Amino acid sequence: MFEIPLIATSQPPRQGALLPEQNFLPAAYRLPDGAVRGELSPVSPRVIFIEVTNRCNLLCETCPRTFFDREPLKTLTYDEFVAIAEQFPAMRRALLHGVGEPLLNPELPAIIRYLKARAVEVIINSNGTLLTPQWQEALVHSGLDQFRCSIDGATPETYARIRGANLLHKLTRGLAGLVETRARLGAKTPAISIWCVGTQENLAELPDLVRLAARLGVPELYLQRMVYFAHEPDAQFGMARDDRAIFGPDHDYQEEVIAECEALSSELGVAFRASGARDPRSSLLAAQPADFTPWTSCMRPWTTAYVTANGNCLPCCISPFATSDYESLILGNLFATPFAELWRAYAYRRFRADLLSDHPPKPCAGCGVYWSL
Repeated sequence: MFEIPLIATSQPPRQGALLPEQNFLPAAYRLPDGAVRGELSPVSPRVIFIEVTNRCNLLCETCPRTFFDREPLKTLTYDEFVAIAEQFPAMRRALLHGVGEPLLNPELPAIIRYLKARAVEVIINSNGTLLTPQWQEALVHSGLDQFRCSIDGATPETYARIRGANLLHKLTRGLAGLVETRARLGAKTPAISIWCVGTQENLAELPDLVRLAARLGVPELYLQRMVYFAHEPDAQFGMARDDRAIFGPDHDYQEEVIAECEALSSELGVAFRASGARDPRSSLLAAQPADFTPWTSCMRPWTTAYVTANGNCLPCCISPFATSDYESLILGNLFATPFAELWRAYAYRRFRADLLSDHPPKPCAGCGVYWSL
């Protein structure tokens, strides 16, 4: 057993600090009672994001993939996926998405079955536009636990303006088909939900999204704040800009929209929720005091791993959307170095130390401030 040297920082990490409140987190994201967050994690990651492909059939105005070439295009084969997954023996939850559309990988059902054989909870976030009857049946038979569908507009015009293609009609037909297929096959999974990235473009349509979810038989709608290059105005792109975000401005109108959605939620039986650690209402609160440091509550670099289709390990699923400095996000490549070594190596240790300081890594500075943890 060898000793790993400590990392010198201008402000030492808060290693003795109490863990943040974890009750709202699924068990897989938590650290054991009594654990201390420091440069090293006391556990192997149990929540793993793996991009099964970084290809996409849409050109969304809020996605950096539309505007930047960051990694070579790649779709994982089944064997390549297994080679990645085998490096995570403690995996309990797998999210098979990142920057890309999972349904573009034809081996996705086999990948899901492999994970279910390991008793792993499996989730995908899809744009839903490829949900043919064949895919509907394949996903239900695979044992997929959750299908999260991204819908950023309740009208064809708004959806097309944000997503770059006039495909709302195709998406809703496929999503309704998935609900019907699951019922026809007598399956309890996948759980189906709608996820909306809230912007100035679509805020007024949130109530209609609640109505749409009810018509489709989808029981949950989640509001997400847009993640963008908040501290890099010169690098902002498309609709991922300060003036398109709904965080802070026009608070009274936002309150009206949220209140209408809450009333519809109760009336129509559609749960209206927010991503991360906040509810929809508090997720839109105005800016916090200057000394507010919510990123120090993050658990991801201690319990979670994110692997791109090319094997690069990033801090989390939010980070690629939060900074233009992509190279700074790469903590190693598990095709070149076993993940167990990377998890304890300098890049991960430095990232954890900085996250526990008052000067976090650039993609983390907005977490809990511009977008919810």
